Amino acid sequence: MNAQLCNLLHHAPLQAGYWTLTLDAKAIADTAAPGQFVHVRVPTLEDSALRRPFSIFGASDGKLHILYKVVGRGTGKMNTFREGDTVNVLGPLGNGFPLTPAGVPLLVAGGYGVAPLCFLAERLPCKGIVFIGGRTADDILVSDRFERMGWPVCITTEDGSQGEAGLVTLPLDREIARLKAEGRQVELYACGPDGMLKAVSQRAMDNDAPGWLSLDNHMVCGIGACLACVQDIRAPDGTIRRARTCTDGPVFEARKIVW
Repeated sequence: MNAQLCNLLHHAPLQAGYWTLTLDAKAIADTAAPGQFVHVRVPTLEDSALRRPFSIFGASDGKLHILYKVVGRGTGKMNTFREGDTVNVLGPLGNGFPLTPAGVPLLVAGGYGVAPLCFLAERLPCKGIVFIGGRTADDILVSDRFERMGWPVCITTEDGSQGEAGLVTLPLDREIARLKAEGRQVELYACGPDGMLKAVSQRAMDNDAPGWLSLDNHMVCGIGACLACVQDIRAPDGTIRRARTCTDGPVFEARKIVW
């Protein structure tokens, strides 16, 4: 974990309130793993708010990439960042995804849940399929980036404005069934809204497949001190314990999560 003052190299709109940041952050980028996150200090809010957590969208050549959506006061202030500004970043934090899939990797993303999965797609040793779901086409992010890495992408929107109409679990179910019919194992990786994560978790258990979920519990300190982000987890002996999403996660094995 490093606390680093980073030079902002690039800050640009993506679509529909989503933005990307690129920071010169060698100490963080060189040690970051897919599924980890960083805590960003927001200028002018230092006295009234703690840092804001963001999944790592990418990390290479000493550069750190973040994808975020303007939804409140903190991200609204971040939207005023300009290239050349200095940004205080703490990271990398938390535990990420395992990188040795036992079966065909199926990546399932909702909204800006694409961020850690895009980083994961860069690092996995084999390719499967990416499933991206959203309410509308505005919520379908960076599908072209996955395709440039050689990953087929399946898109669904609830209103049918892009891809297949319906929930992302519809094509996911078809692909799992197809692979099972061929006698192939799958491994699921997901990040997105809780409802989607719960559905992916259930499919991992129903198909006796490994499943890895990146949880988005509300974080305050980011280092395990405040206990604001606790999550009930099933221990190996069957008992329930309280885990800290920021330090024990944010990635957890699907069958261990108590919803």
